[in-house]
Amino acid sequence: MSKKIHTEAVDELFEAIMCLKSKEECYLFFEDVCTINELLSLSQRFEVAHMLKEKKTYLEIAEKTGASTATISRVNRSLNYGNDGYEMVFERMKNGDSRIAGEA
Repeated sequence: MSKKIHTEAVDELFEAIMCLKSKEECYLFFEDVCTINELLSLSQRFEVAHMLKEKKTYLEIAEKTGASTATISRVNRSLNYGNDGYEMVFERMKNGDSRIAGEA
């Protein structure tokens, strides 16, 4: 059921993201690349994942983030059966290992 995302275009996008050097540069780039709703959806999923890791209930998460139970369930499935991408990022953030200069 996995869609093939390993393409030259996706590689280029990731290379572009990896060259960003500050949170302000991230804002500039992502506001150009994404619609406001796309960016808010991504940030909502990230917040949902963080709250799930903190063992918050679906009700608590839905009330705080406005996410639907379907979105919460989808993120939970990624946390439990995905590629551990969320876990990798959470661990790096916890350890202050931010690639963005001057930010932890």
